[in-house]
Amino acid sequence: MSSGSQMRLSFVDTNIWLYAFIPSQDPNKSAKAKAIIQQSDIIISSQIINEICINLIKKAQFDESAIQPLINSFYGRYNIVALDKNTLLKASELRATLSLSFWDSLIVASALSGGAEMLYTEDMSDGLLVENRLRVTNPLKP
Repeated sequence: MSSGSQMRLSFVDTNIWLYAFIPSQDPNKSAKAKAIIQQSDIIISSQIINEICINLIKKAQFDESAIQPLINSFYGRYNIVALDKNTLLKASELRATLSLSFWDSLIVASALSGGAEMLYTEDMSDGLLVENRLRVTNPLKP
């Protein structure tokens, strides 16, 4: 990163990671997902790591010898937001005010808790601005 550019703190949802890890799903989406991961200052939650692991085991036949280094890599490279009382209460508030699903509200609450400005996901309303500080973006839309 050059000294004149500033990366935006981003929260990356499970589906973006899966496109990056499993290119056979959709090569175009895979390339976009990889670019997001490489060009962003990323935070994620323990929920996202769990979802990535279970999907890689089911969809890409990862075994535990591949999962364990992946978990270590996430914790070594990224800031991980833990699901604590405040995050769970914020998620409940978001479900009431924004009509988000249970799991999506946890993702948004975790992104807010971690200070993210951008939430990259394929699953929520593209362009949604939460609390005037977190923009939901679908980077994979056609």
